[in-house]
Amino acid sequence: MDVARGEVLDAGTLVACRSCQARHGVVCGALSSSQLRELGRHSLRRKVDAGSEIIAQGAESSFYSNIMRGVVKLCKVMPDGRQQIVGLQFAPDFVGRPFVRESTLSAEAATDSEICVFPRNLLDRMISETPELQRSLHDQALKELDAAREWMLTLGRRTAEEKVASLLHLIATHAEPQTATSTAFDLPLSRAEIADFLGLTIETVSRQMTRLRKSGVIRIENFRHIIVPDIDELERMISAKEGSARHITRWVSA
Repeated sequence: MDVARGEVLDAGTLVACRSCQARHGVVCGALSSSQLRELGRHSLRRKVDAGSEIIAQGAESSFYSNIMRGVVKLCKVMPDGRQQIVGLQFAPDFVGRPFVRESTLSAEAATDSEICVFPRNLLDRMISETPELQRSLHDQALKELDAAREWMLTLGRRTAEEKVASLLHLIATHAEPQTATSTAFDLPLSRAEIADFLGLTIETVSRQMTRLRKSGVIRIENFRHIIVPDIDELERMISAKEGSARHITRWVSA
């Protein structure tokens, strides 16, 4: 993994921080200029290859991180060794759980990714000293709770077609935050992983993807590249039986 440290200051802020996806995110957006400079001086940029583990379940971690590029999957391993994907994270999501050293989940790069890593002890101190940061993390936790409940609805009550459409909508609206209007993306998960995530069989996932393609809701190129001509139509498919549009957001933090 390549590692780089920001060193140049520009108007009181590290240049690397000024152009970072997470600059206005949950953590960095709540910090003062002096705190941001201090955090920046102790941060490292890491490039993480797809399939590489960022945090192991049950391991004690001495760092937190912000996702700057790519998609990270969160997994839970059961005592008998079975594994379940329980969430996806995108830039500029925060990876880690404050004041809890032992991770309850594993975090693994689903695509080639880049993260900004900073010391756990330093951020824990800043959380204790900064009410705005405490509120920001609290608000994010509540949003993740709401989104997790929304996903429970998806898994429990939506049809197979709606489940696949929900996942595609999630990725389409979060995989490339720097181009929010983009409706083209590479699937970060294999068909088997999608089936695992949605509680479906691989055959059902493939069948529903084909149905969405034939209906014109999506186009598929090279098996994994997805184009969504009309994101509103994809969202209408998810909410058609509820009578109102719902926006599925990121959920669950490591």
